[in-house]
Amino acid sequence: MTSVDGRAGVRSRRQGSAPADGYTMLLIEDDPGDAVLVREHLADSDVVARLETAGTLTQALTSNCTPDGVLLDLHLPDGHGPAALQQVLNRWPQSAVLVLTGLNDAAAAAAAVAAGAQDYLVKDQIDGLVLGRTIHYAIHRKRAQNAERSLRDSQLLASENVRLQRGLLPKPILADPAVRLVSRYLPGRQRALLGGDFYDVVQTSDGAVHAVIGDVCGSGPDEAAMGVALRVGWRTLTLAGVPKTQRMRLLEDVLVAERPHDGMFATVCGARIEPDRSRVVLTSAGHPAPLIITPAGARPAGVRNGLSLGMFPGRGRWHESTIALPPGAGLLLYTDGAFEGFCTDGTRLGEDRFLDLAGRLATIGDPVEYVDALLAAVQHDDGRHNDDTALLYITHTGAARAPGPVSPGRA
Repeated sequence: MTSVDGRAGVRSRRQGSAPADGYTMLLIEDDPGDAVLVREHLADSDVVARLETAGTLTQALTSNCTPDGVLLDLHLPDGHGPAALQQVLNRWPQSAVLVLTGLNDAAAAAAAVAAGAQDYLVKDQIDGLVLGRTIHYAIHRKRAQNAERSLRDSQLLASENVRLQRGLLPKPILADPAVRLVSRYLPGRQRALLGGDFYDVVQTSDGAVHAVIGDVCGSGPDEAAMGVALRVGWRTLTLAGVPKTQRMRLLEDVLVAERPHDGMFATVCGARIEPDRSRVVLTSAGHPAPLIITPAGARPAGVRNGLSLGMFPGRGRWHESTIALPPGAGLLLYTDGAFEGFCTDGTRLGEDRFLDLAGRLATIGDPVEYVDALLAAVQHDDGRHNDDTALLYITHTGAARAPGPVSPGRA
């Protein structure tokens, strides 16, 4: 494979580098005379270009060249016609491919353009002006197509992310107007809409309010998809009346069956706030303990932790912990992203300082203002924090009110 510069490229050889605003063109042509003619036409054009040449299709396809445009003869020793064109299009999908052949065939020209070529040129009908203008227009047209395709793909991805986000951020099933929920969700990745954290809240027919919060290790699309699967699984099991410890076992079965690799695991904390709102029953699989929030401060709920889901499949044992809820107290469930950020002094916030912040802000009576203030207080990480963060704050005022039939029995 040889390299020849066009008229502006001659200047670049003397300077030791290709022109910054020029094109890189690849000519695939087995006839040396035709290759010389193309080189001369290119030199006579107003296109700034560096010309690479290959005498066979195999030589071109195995090269490291990344051209802006390809000039392809359809009659090569090792490839011809539509098949050769398709190989070139597959090899350089971002490049403008122009067919340059001696065959003046309108049907072949139409077929080539329909297959993806930007243009079809007949060798004895071009000169420097025609070749230069065709190359220039073809490359810019291809770049516009690439940009349009990239925008379309981005819009499609954004739409898919929004749909997946709706799975991560569900609409609670809650009938008691005295129960108030405030939730916040921040994905760790920049510009991401979703991550591996998830939560949900449902109320069963006995009036109990069930909540779950979880964290799938990692923050990519695989983790987000697993978060959706676990959340939907938890909701289904809860409404079906499956006991909490058994839910953990079944959720682990879902995770193990669905995870893309053996290293994926999840921490989960489930809570059942009793119908009279005086107690909460907690079951935790390696998750940070919820906080009991009162105007006097914040304290961690004494929960007996079991293994994270998927850490050692089949070996986990999970237990229920019953905690008293003082009148008017709130229950704050959160993921570890809430305390993994960095403080203004450059150190990690950590669980102790997060607890201190939650307690100092507990005098804020409005649940929305409280959660927003807490979230603002932990976001001092100057961009180094890349973990997802989820907060779920449940408060209650007044007498409990049981809904109509939603699910069978006590869960």
